[in-house]
Amino acid sequence: MGWFWADANFKRNSAANFASMETSSSPSKCPVMPTKNESSTSGCPVMPSKSETSTSGCPVIADDAPAHGINPLNNMPYSLDEVKQPGQKLDLSTSGTVSSIPKGTTDSQGNPEYWEFPSPQKMYNAMLRKGKIDPNTGEQIPEDAVESMVFVHNYLNEGCWEEILEWEKPYIEAANQAPKLWKFMGKPHQLTPRARCYHWLGMLFPSKFSSELPFDRHDWIVLRPDPNSVSGDHPGYRSVRYVIDFYGGPDDEHGLPTFHLDVRPGLDNLTNAKDRFRKWTQPVLDKYFPNDNRKI
Repeated sequence: MGWFWADANFKRNSAANFASMETSSSPSKCPVMPTKNESSTSGCPVMPSKSETSTSGCPVIADDAPAHGINPLNNMPYSLDEVKQPGQKLDLSTSGTVSSIPKGTTDSQGNPEYWEFPSPQKMYNAMLRKGKIDPNTGEQIPEDAVESMVFVHNYLNEGCWEEILEWEKPYIEAANQAPKLWKFMGKPHQLTPRARCYHWLGMLFPSKFSSELPFDRHDWIVLRPDPNSVSGDHPGYRSVRYVIDFYGGPDDEHGLPTFHLDVRPGLDNLTNAKDRFRKWTQPVLDKYFPNDNRKI
């Protein structure tokens, strides 16, 4: 799990009005269950609410999008435009940001390719199509908030990848090769069992746990280097599903919003189950048996 928050330069005029934002991250210090102050929903405009489906160019796939004209790796239209819309007052940037997240493909010269985050104009157009922006009044999400939203959005997705790399560290060291992100999907309507469990615990023990639900969920399919894999699509790699719950955390001491990512391998097989068990028990063994070289 990881926490992300805005620094003191962040000015929040409303839940949807982000401006002049910079973000930072802290090391993951995750208990088995979140405390009451660790998980809370927020009206964050960066990620979709449970009733919405993300259509930005980021690592999110809506699981119910039409197949025609849609890229199956990110469920985005191949012809997603970046044209300024009628009634739009501000000129938004059309420059996307190349992430540090490698794709499962290479270019014609065999060089690695990287996922690109959406430009502010592309995100604005996507939100307009979803009905999140009134083309006549600009209500719901102000135009001047879009660029800051894209900044936070990109930062959180980079944070997701950093968390995944921590999980993949033993396999990276064994293969001396980094994983790649093959595809991803947004499942805002589907609560994970763990999120539901946290919610129930919060109802039963409100002084210990939060009953707030995540405001979004993603599933990311990662290609893990595996020389024994003979996959037809990706020989030498094994696909691993990661589940990510997004929470809005409590405001910090400056009154600035924080975000909480709960990233872990899906319980699809014994290997993933072992990785999750090792993740939470290894720190305990290291603490109480510092001279013991055993690894689970």
